[in-house]
Amino acid sequence: MRRRFFVDAFEADRAVLTGEVAHHLGRVLRAEPGQIYELSDGNSVWLAKIEGASKERVEFSLVEPLAVRVSSLNKTLLLAVVKFDAFEWALEKATELGINRIVPLAAARSEKGLLTAAAKRADRWRKIAFEASQQSRRVRLPLVSDLLNPEAAFRECAASLKLMLSERADAPVLREILQGQNAKSVSLAVGPEGGWTEAEFSAAQNAGFKEASLGRLILRTETAVTAGLAAVNYALE
Repeated sequence: MRRRFFVDAFEADRAVLTGEVAHHLGRVLRAEPGQIYELSDGNSVWLAKIEGASKERVEFSLVEPLAVRVSSLNKTLLLAVVKFDAFEWALEKATELGINRIVPLAAARSEKGLLTAAAKRADRWRKIAFEASQQSRRVRLPLVSDLLNPEAAFRECAASLKLMLSERADAPVLREILQGQNAKSVSLAVGPEGGWTEAEFSAAQNAGFKEASLGRLILRTETAVTAGLAAVNYALE
C-alpha cells in the first residue's frame, strides 16, 4: 500500500515536501525520482511522482487525482489529561478513528504535575496526530486544541449530540443513547482516572451533555476513548 504524506498546497501540477517529513522521506525511505506516493492538502488527494529529492526537500509532479471519502460526521473528543503514555496512545487511536478535534482538559482530578507539563507537550501531541493521520491515510488532519478547563470546553461545545462517559451506576448505556440518532456532529467527553467531580457533572449537564456508560467494567481512559469512538462510528457513520 502506498504511503500518504501531507503537503501545504498543490500548485498547478506540482507539490513540494520540506522539513522533517521531507528528511524522513529522503533519508529513511530513500526517496528516488520516479517513485510514486499519495499526497493530501487536506481537501483532495493526488497520486504523485518524485521528480527530485534532497535532504530537506522533495519535489513531486502530480499524476492523477484519487477519489476520497470524508465522513459527514464531525467528531470532537474532550479528553482529560492523564499520564502521558496513556493520553498519547488515546490521541493516536482517536486520530485513526477519524476524530476531527481533540481538546485536552485540565480536569479537577488530573494530576497537577501533568497539567503543568502539558503546555510543553502540545507540539508533540500535534506531531502524534500528524503521524497517525499519515499512517491511517486520512484526507485531513485533526485539530489538537490548547488545554482548557472542562467547564469552558463544555460551554463552547456546539455539537448536536453531546456525550459524557460516566461510571455512575444510573448512567444509561451508550448503545441505548445512540439508537435512532442521526446527529451530524458529536462530542465525547472522557474523564481522568479518578473520574469526574460533581461540579464537572453539573457543568456538563448544564451544557446539554448526556451521561453514558460503557458497561459495568471500569475502563482505563485510553480504552474508554477507543471503545466510545468505535461505538459512535458504528452507530452514526
